[in-house]
Amino acid sequence: MAVTSGYGHGVDALREGIYSGVPAFVPVTRFDTARYRMGLAAQADAGLDLDTELALLTKEACKQAGLSADERAEAPVVLARHADPLVSRLPRTEQETRPISGTAQWLSQTCGLGGAGRTYINACVAASAALADAAAMIASGRHDRVVVAGGHLVDAESFTTFNAGKALAVDGRLRSFSAGRKGLLLGDGAGAVVLEAADSRPGMQPLAQLTGWGMAGDAYHVCQPHPEGLGMARAIGIALRRAGLGPADLDYVNAHGTGTPYNDAAETAALHRAFGEHAERVPVSSTKSMHGHALQAAGLVEFVICVLALQSGSLPINSGYLGPDPDCRLDLVLDSPRQREARHVLSLNAAFGGANTALVVSAA
Repeated sequence: MAVTSGYGHGVDALREGIYSGVPAFVPVTRFDTARYRMGLAAQADAGLDLDTELALLTKEACKQAGLSADERAEAPVVLARHADPLVSRLPRTEQETRPISGTAQWLSQTCGLGGAGRTYINACVAASAALADAAAMIASGRHDRVVVAGGHLVDAESFTTFNAGKALAVDGRLRSFSAGRKGLLLGDGAGAVVLEAADSRPGMQPLAQLTGWGMAGDAYHVCQPHPEGLGMARAIGIALRRAGLGPADLDYVNAHGTGTPYNDAAETAALHRAFGEHAERVPVSSTKSMHGHALQAAGLVEFVICVLALQSGSLPINSGYLGPDPDCRLDLVLDSPRQREARHVLSLNAAFGGANTALVVSAA
């Protein structure tokens, strides 16, 4: 696996950042933020080119996985994509002649992969949906392995949209599940992972296992979650059943936790609906509170963090916490990372339009 975040390039940079407990938010320098309500994001290099970074990360992930040229050539790539911030500066006619699937095809050719499978642009569940569908492709026997890549760079268009919707945290902190939370902060994110069948290569040593996945919609509102968390609760149930687990088997939840009042309350309701009496016993944190919301790439960045939690025996904190909210009754990881030898962790994401995903990541 390979990743870039607001902490910089590499898994090590992300690991050191999230376990330091220090958020990556800095003043945005990629575009002028003077007209916005605030101007912070978890921005990496201001001149980062998304396509170049995706190719670099994909090659890095394939190399770490030890894939031969022939094995790469048999593996399709599925891509969760956000627009490059420089594309908005092109003439409108040129923008319209660049199909979104073109990046996946280019990435496949550049990295020696077996063609472009699918391109996901379904907002904040794009990467997690890509991971789930890639796992399903492998489970069905269609492929031995699939490369999943995704990326989002903080750009003026997204920043403007969330600013206009008054969704950005004007106090400059993303305070997931906290009293006094003001909203979200955006963050750069890009990553690539190689998913493959457990028996595809003799001697293969996986970093972790994707043992369960679930997707469900609630069709409640175009940009608000169902207040009772119905869709997310269904996604969690599907993922747990596929993994053959119950709520008591989970050691950690990496929550969607955007820091907006409605989202965090609805996600808490979903966890209570899905977990029942265990809802306040499973440790929870939203690492978006440190690396920001990477939109289409969020699921990949947070998937990597779940793997790190399994490997390190340490659960990352929920940063920016001011105090309890009665609508967010959860066992939050606060103040410092919690030491716990985790076997199974759950990663949650949700998106506008009522889309919800749940991934169960288990120790290898």
